[in-house]
Amino acid sequence: MADFTIYIGNKNYSSWSLRPWLALKASGLDFDEVVIPLYTPGYKAEILRYSPSGKVPVLHHGDRIIWDGLAIAEYLAELVPERLLWPAAPVARALARSVAAEMHSSFAALRAHCPMNIRSSFPNRGVTPDVQADINRITSIWRDCRKRYGEASVGPFLFGGFTIADAMFAPVVSRFRTYRIELDEVCQAYADAVWALPSYQEWQEASRHEPMIIEDAEF
Repeated sequence: MADFTIYIGNKNYSSWSLRPWLALKASGLDFDEVVIPLYTPGYKAEILRYSPSGKVPVLHHGDRIIWDGLAIAEYLAELVPERLLWPAAPVARALARSVAAEMHSSFAALRAHCPMNIRSSFPNRGVTPDVQADINRITSIWRDCRKRYGEASVGPFLFGGFTIADAMFAPVVSRFRTYRIELDEVCQAYADAVWALPSYQEWQEASRHEPMIIEDAEF
């Protein structure tokens, strides 16, 4: 049994779970995972067995419990600083934390109208003016980070190598595919790089074999 256990929701739908799970993969630490199917009878009581907030994701490390996705990622970055889950340079690190926090707390329209659903396709559904404004802001962030720090010799991600900032935006990459959002060349290249991550491919494959259906995300 691994020292770390992460409790997550359905892989097809739970964008909040995907982010720290990718950070765990990038940390190189061994961990166990427990999927708690959301919106099923008794699921809230089951989550409360592991998470004081009654929500997933939640990470257990011995007697330590961390129950927020970004907090989990921060905790991992401190445990394994050599893995550079945040950029090494202070200015880049500050920007990475800023965009990660913005993703964590913003874009309510995109979340509401375009829920994550990896295995389905709903071209252009739900792209209201508010959703388009969220898309515009997200792609602006991607272009800015890639322009500043995305040298091809370093890597294809927002700050070159994969960081927590990329983990935070990974569910958006899925949404843009599901809803067939047209992207410019820079943003499409970035989205393709995230989508092709071996860890993300592993998550996608698991999502395709889940039997659970959340009707509100299927339209």
